[in-house]
Amino acid sequence: MTASDFPAANLLGRETSPYLLQHKDNPVHWRAWGEAAFAEARARDVPILLSVGYAACHWCHVMAHESFEDDATAALMNELFVNVKVDREERPDVDTIYMTALHLMGEQGGWPLTMFMTPDGKPFWGGTYFPPESRYGRPGFRDVLRGLSQAWKSKREQVTENVRVLVEALGGRQDAIAGGAVEIAVLDRIAEHLVGAFDPVHGGLKGAPKFPQCSIAELLWRAWLRSGRKTGNAQLRHVVTTTLDRMSQGGIYDHLGGGYARYSTDAVWLVPHFEKMLYDNALMIDNLTLVWQDTPNPLYEKRVAETIGWLQREMIAEHGAFAATLDADSEGEEGKFYVWDEAEIDALLGSEAAFFKEQYDVRESGNWEGHTILNRSRKMLLGDAAHEARLARARAVLFAARAKRIPPGRDDKILADWNGLMIAAVARAGFVFDRPEWVTLAAAAFSAVMTHLRAPAGAPDAGRLRHSYRQGRAQHLALLDDYAAMARAAVTLHEVTGTASYCKQAEALVAEADRWYWDEKGGGYFFTAADARDLITRTKTAHDNATPSGNGLMAQVLTRLYYLTGETRYRDRAAATIGAFSGELGKNFFPLATLLNAAEWLENAVQVVISGPAGAGTEALLRAVATAGSLPNLVLQRVEGGSLPPSHPAHGKGPVDGRPTAYICVGPVCSAPVSDPAALARQLRGD
Repeated sequence: MTASDFPAANLLGRETSPYLLQHKDNPVHWRAWGEAAFAEARARDVPILLSVGYAACHWCHVMAHESFEDDATAALMNELFVNVKVDREERPDVDTIYMTALHLMGEQGGWPLTMFMTPDGKPFWGGTYFPPESRYGRPGFRDVLRGLSQAWKSKREQVTENVRVLVEALGGRQDAIAGGAVEIAVLDRIAEHLVGAFDPVHGGLKGAPKFPQCSIAELLWRAWLRSGRKTGNAQLRHVVTTTLDRMSQGGIYDHLGGGYARYSTDAVWLVPHFEKMLYDNALMIDNLTLVWQDTPNPLYEKRVAETIGWLQREMIAEHGAFAATLDADSEGEEGKFYVWDEAEIDALLGSEAAFFKEQYDVRESGNWEGHTILNRSRKMLLGDAAHEARLARARAVLFAARAKRIPPGRDDKILADWNGLMIAAVARAGFVFDRPEWVTLAAAAFSAVMTHLRAPAGAPDAGRLRHSYRQGRAQHLALLDDYAAMARAAVTLHEVTGTASYCKQAEALVAEADRWYWDEKGGGYFFTAADARDLITRTKTAHDNATPSGNGLMAQVLTRLYYLTGETRYRDRAAATIGAFSGELGKNFFPLATLLNAAEWLENAVQVVISGPAGAGTEALLRAVATAGSLPNLVLQRVEGGSLPPSHPAHGKGPVDGRPTAYICVGPVCSAPVSDPAALARQLRGD
């Protein structure tokens, strides 16, 4: 092939990703990631310019407008490079490799990610956002293009050496540090250290920006529960509840429409980066539900219900699965859809305006760039029923007015891993708050993913899970996180519904993950499948990022399957997964929270078996489990006419005197049979 064999055109119109389609009319000759782009770069002997972003990314939009929509800049890009555009949500495997390369160059990560690569995909220089001309201490993008192209032509040996060093370093970064089992005392010491990094007044990690950090919050909450509700370290509890309170009353929460924004740009949760991500809201529902079980703070129940209401209203995509994101921008401005002016509120609310403004921090001068971000940070507690009903009526008026504005864009692609996180969260919340319609919502989304995100017959990966779906097309080999999150969703649905088929589906997903992702040499799971062909390396990590790590989630799934099925192979693999990374604790435990939570679950599982037919008696026992208190290590098993595995400590036990009966088992020991719901709740709380 020669350079003339490749079209001088933008090819993104062939794609389904909303982010890629945002760029289909750019004068840049964009290509999607794949061998065709690499072949073109080899034929032309030019580098690849890789640009990675996502649909809700504000600075991605800025760089697109300034550079990719500019004819002169596009002409330069087309002349000097093969230009490849990647949706990081659709190809997180690609993003992970080149973001790691950027960090190895000493650069702070972020999106848009801009990476310059050889024609075989090996990185040699990169950055994030570049302005069109030099400013903000950053070089101008057109200068970067000319400089990198000249280096490729005249300093090829230096570029080649940079590539060699980076690729070797990338390979070294994939070596996990193995260790042994993680003792509970180690988890306690880690929690004591982490609590000191939290802001005791505003919650979250000290400083700005502030992110939810839900897996770390769970780690601290677990430590609080272990320490004892009456005598334990109250600071552990305080930082978790303060974080949830401040987020739920701050500007990061959408007080009119429900749902949490990605993060706060400041230290007090006032000014969000206004994009809403499916996964953040799933993790927040999980945290709020778990902590509500022990408090119970009506604010948390209210925010769970409102966030699931937002999910139902705005995030249902094809076939009943969940869409990925809502954009931060509308009409070219970040946050425009969400902010208010005092005059607008006065006109809409009339005599109720003064009351509302005092509650929601509405001022003439605004609280952000001359506008108001609604928040209740000065009023952390909810008022009485009449007070809250009055505010609800006012919010409904503003919500109706806001609905007439031009809304932010929605990225409606379906991602298996993010859907798995939300399915599990909604199913668990439905069980805890006795909202069966939420469980139905979760089950419908699970069915949609398992039906439509499968590779068709005749494909090389026929029958296997795929990562992304939109407009009838399931695309891209699934990643570890897809299998882990969907298996976790299946186990959760099994526990809250008692439906055996969900457990079987979880086992099937784990079997596929074991076949295609397990590292036989070092233990743990690779991020990408063994037959993934378009990447320069396979990554393996247990580090949480914005989402929980696939290895951490898999360790939790394997743990729960061991207790549910009695199959020791699941316990052994859970222990091996934890051990594959536990040696890293001496170096950096901060990003390992999901894995560490799995380690406690494996050691301290609380198995609750409810034996008896469906009916009021069984339901009463289930309600006792749901409301007895926080049980992060719970494994719930219903037995209706069948029997437990022979290895289960409650094997052979059943209803007493014909009444549905519960057994609480920790390790090899089970409690005496309990048929009274109140007594069951007391035992679970340790009263």
